Amino acid sequence: MIKLTIDGQVIETAAGSTLLEAAQQAGVTIPTLCHLADLTPEGACRVCVVEVEGARGLVTACTYPASEGLVVRTNSAVIREARKSVVELILANHPQDCLSCQRNLDCELQSLANQFGIREVRFEGDRRKFAVDDSNPFIIRDNNKCILCGRCVRVCQEVQCCDTLEWTNRGFDTKVAPAFDEPLIDSSSCLFCGTCVSACPVGALTEKPMHYAGLPDKKVKTTCPFCGVGCNFDLNVKDDKVIGVTSNLTSPVNGRLTCVKGRFGTDYIHSPERLTTPLIKKNGEFVEASWDEAYDLIASKFGEIKTTYGGDAIAALSSARCVNEDNYLMQKFMRAAIGTNNVDHCART
Repeated sequence: MIKLTIDGQVIETAAGSTLLEAAQQAGVTIPTLCHLADLTPEGACRVCVVEVEGARGLVTACTYPASEGLVVRTNSAVIREARKSVVELILANHPQDCLSCQRNLDCELQSLANQFGIREVRFEGDRRKFAVDDSNPFIIRDNNKCILCGRCVRVCQEVQCCDTLEWTNRGFDTKVAPAFDEPLIDSSSCLFCGTCVSACPVGALTEKPMHYAGLPDKKVKTTCPFCGVGCNFDLNVKDDKVIGVTSNLTSPVNGRLTCVKGRFGTDYIHSPERLTTPLIKKNGEFVEASWDEAYDLIASKFGEIKTTYGGDAIAALSSARCVNEDNYLMQKFMRAAIGTNNVDHCART
């Protein structure tokens, strides 16, 4: 452990910590844009600059190592002005369509601009003009809104290990894109997990299913039904309908991570083709039936098959979408009631 002073407060922190981590442990808030706790520090946005006695200039708190005896200031007039200027420079090359942006009121850049009291952009110059990539059904990539924080690049490389996104070009023309600047739909390494979307602080990467749905009325944390891993995420609900899924960082199993099914496979919920009642075939056509009628038919058919051909003429396929207790009951029913070991699992197909 080492000791240092932050804003007049003596802090004890573990050796190897950054100034940002030490400040967070002490309850001192330092704004960030490019930083995510589960990724390596980048120091790209410069929003987290602080003063360190003896240093030649302002340093980035997310990359500067804490050491014994450091004296750090995080909220002086010089620091506040530097942070405000950084955000103003980012906004100078950022679209001002906040009201129509999917991330409106959920945008970290917008929040910082409000925090620093920025009401208009005082810098003018050339603006980047990139084509919007909406070639695939899951993710919209708008490089015009990208602030080059690198969070999507690092989360794709370090967490998902797909290496789909990378920096391309240089200087003013720098952008984040797949190899050869091809559309995401053509990238062989992209799994469409949407982890890059969850890491993006602005509207450069957004969920396509939610693009025209507007802001949700509420978010409901739930468990994904697609497999037995038990991932948690937030259902975005508007007018009592699920419009999309976003990561919930408090999820103990998966954190921000989801697969393509969990994040984008929710369109079946309100599908008009979804069955809402049992169907029984009569005279060659399916007709609606009550649950009691359906269960009675199943029981009678099972009994008829078992009496005629024996229990081994019946097999059961269970599901990874069920909880363990449901799968246990299925195999128990087949072995005890039907008298067969013909039990398998849908994940083997």
